[in-house]
Amino acid sequence: MNFEIVLATNNKHKLQEVRSFLSPHKIVVYGLNDLNLKVEDVEENASTYQGNALIKAQAVAKLTSFPVIADDSGLEIEALDNIPGLKSARFASSLGGHDNAIKEILKRLEDKNNRKARFICDIVLVNDGDKPLLFEGIAEGEITKERDGNGGFGYDPIFYSYDAKKRFSELSEEEKNRVSHRGKALYKLLTYLRITHQSIK
Repeated sequence: MNFEIVLATNNKHKLQEVRSFLSPHKIVVYGLNDLNLKVEDVEENASTYQGNALIKAQAVAKLTSFPVIADDSGLEIEALDNIPGLKSARFASSLGGHDNAIKEILKRLEDKNNRKARFICDIVLVNDGDKPLLFEGIAEGEITKERDGNGGFGYDPIFYSYDAKKRFSELSEEEKNRVSHRGKALYKLLTYLRITHQSIK
């Protein structure tokens, strides 16, 4: 018997990434569109990734009895005072998309020697137990001087992973799941679910 869970997102890239990680373990991951769940715009106004993930998860949990996971993630660049950080998605949107956001980041780093950066992902699980649970993953790396690679999405073409020794955009889905911030958070989530639900292998 499969374990069913809802991912609080309409982002098809994120849904595919989570499905590819959890599906081999008999976990069915539904997106909001799969269940025709209409969530009114929620204001992600928390001061932490965990807070924003919880806001999204709780909004969806009101509409379904399935366990719900939501994540919030961001790219923090040390030399730029950790921007775009919590506002990584909004930063890209404000500039007309990730291509322009990447150009802007590379421009701001032109005269910087320190290119250290990290991706952070906080996943919150609700509707499974008495209280929300947090699973965090961090991927350390640096911003490259130019974009490259055809895989991934978002800021992946300029993020060089210290674990993988490649850009995220140069990794296969399986390779990225092993080293990415979301992959690390999902591994912690999967470990918890294996302990609490016997159907999960």
